[in-house]
Amino acid sequence: MQVFKNLVLFFLLFAVIGCKTEQHVQPENVQMAFLADIHFQDIYAEFEDANYKGIKNPISGEFVNIRTMQSQLKSTRIFNENYFAFITALDDISEKGIKIVVLPGDFSDDGQPVHVKGLRRILDRYSKKYGMSFFVITGNHDPVKPFSKEAVKKDFLGEGGKEQIIASSENNLNILEEGQLKPIITSGIKNWGYKGLLNEMSDFGFYPKQDYVYWETPFSTYIYKTYDFKKASVEAALEKRVYPTQGNTSFLTDASYLVEPTEGVWLLAIDANVYLPKEKTSGLANNPDDFSGASIGYNNVLSHKNHLVNWVKKVSNEAMKQGKILIAFSHYPMVDFNDDASSEMKQFFGSDKMQLHRVPNENVAKIFADAGIQIHFGGHMHINDTGVRTTKNGNTIYNIQTPSLAAYTPAYKILTILSESEFEVETIVMDSVHNFNKLFPLYEQEYKYLQETAKLDIWNIDMLKAKNYGAFTDWHLKELTRLRFIPEDWPKAFTETILKSSGKDLLLMGQENINNINKQLTLKKWSFSDFESWTGFDMIFDFYRLRNADELAIVDIGLKRLEHYQFVCHQLSKSGNEAFVLWQSILEKTANGKPSNHFKINLKTNSIERINP
Repeated sequence: MQVFKNLVLFFLLFAVIGCKTEQHVQPENVQMAFLADIHFQDIYAEFEDANYKGIKNPISGEFVNIRTMQSQLKSTRIFNENYFAFITALDDISEKGIKIVVLPGDFSDDGQPVHVKGLRRILDRYSKKYGMSFFVITGNHDPVKPFSKEAVKKDFLGEGGKEQIIASSENNLNILEEGQLKPIITSGIKNWGYKGLLNEMSDFGFYPKQDYVYWETPFSTYIYKTYDFKKASVEAALEKRVYPTQGNTSFLTDASYLVEPTEGVWLLAIDANVYLPKEKTSGLANNPDDFSGASIGYNNVLSHKNHLVNWVKKVSNEAMKQGKILIAFSHYPMVDFNDDASSEMKQFFGSDKMQLHRVPNENVAKIFADAGIQIHFGGHMHINDTGVRTTKNGNTIYNIQTPSLAAYTPAYKILTILSESEFEVETIVMDSVHNFNKLFPLYEQEYKYLQETAKLDIWNIDMLKAKNYGAFTDWHLKELTRLRFIPEDWPKAFTETILKSSGKDLLLMGQENINNINKQLTLKKWSFSDFESWTGFDMIFDFYRLRNADELAIVDIGLKRLEHYQFVCHQLSKSGNEAFVLWQSILEKTANGKPSNHFKINLKTNSIERINP
């Protein structure tokens, strides 16, 4: 009898212990910051194998290695000042007491050793000083190709305002033009492949650590209940984290990983880089030139990295089973980032313009939502946006596009986990950045040189009057619109019609009944003079503001001006001109997207709610 009682007690005790192991920790008020597309370039870097310090700042006396302003204004990202913006953002995050910091790709300029090492030193410093844990995933700029590649940058700023070429090898240099500065040769400027990048950034999620609760890759053989740090470390070796390319011609690294940095929260880092083998290859092993770049994202993942879909399904099922909150992040968007105006934009601009080739197919959102992803943070496009899709199976995915600190509007996101089903997302704008204008004296030298050499399309020196970093990025976008976007992307017939026309000219364009327009203006308490203060260029520039910053741009545009644009476009669309009809629809959709500044997501009710400032 006593033996029976002892057995009963034993089984009761076992049941209690079993229940404890199945209890799920529900984290609340856990915060994490997301900084996408920082495109870090170490402007104070010194090349280990070249006797070159850079150029001397005439005010501070410091030597710096920076790119020209002319090149910055032809790129969708700032190369130099984002160094200071990144430091300021990290300081802001530390002041807020946030310990988990996520970088969803393009953390480097182009995967150059000199910049990646500089970034690692900064992350190490903040890790040690503030106890921050950084979690990084690869973007199309890191690495540019799957294997290391010789590289050259021809647009560094050199002595006397001239361009300075810096290359990793003399082999990729052309014959110098008259007056060009002698090139600097350093291995620090080559493009690292996966091996170099992941080894240098190993402490930031790519490999398991003792203080992680859990860590795995798509290729791990263990499960949550049998997790062992030593075994995970063995399976984290890069040779065990590869997948075959199309036709099994080679094997490439997949840097994806799952990590539980704090009890109850799973961060799913998806490496959505896809490097397609070219039709004609060299036949040499690990030749980077045998592969394409990786800027497309998830459209190619579905056709060439399907193992990731299966892994996501497994992870989401296990997260539900273990009671973990799953937050996914990657470099690329999973949902249309054009406020569902992509169809009209393809008709208006052409499918090969406006980076429309990067828009994910609708199937991407469907597949990953049904695979179990509900909240996903992306980057790549340097925009502030929220995309929502619900599948026929009733699964909803929220794709949160994180702005870049290297573009208008410079910002990062904070995610606060309120409960297992409620999440708050806040966008922190970095208008004020210490030292943002520190390099301006060097740009003045460049401008003077460009004037003396009679270069066409010189950038507007008024941008050096910017009072803060936010205003500087606004100028960057304005000049980018003038120097690159309009000449390259816009239909010439359309811009010739509206670019220099005033708002009043556009309002009257094609209108036979002026009295009717007058009546509508009177009802709105407007006058024709209200439309004389802006031009078609202003409208196009403000469209880019909206496209980049979404509702954050309204502060710079003004609600009244935005209403004027919408009114004018509505009138133009009445003409029946297909271009005007499409443009009206594009602008309307761009101005009325989902909440993207400060909002709450409720997974139980499948709802998103704007939080007013």
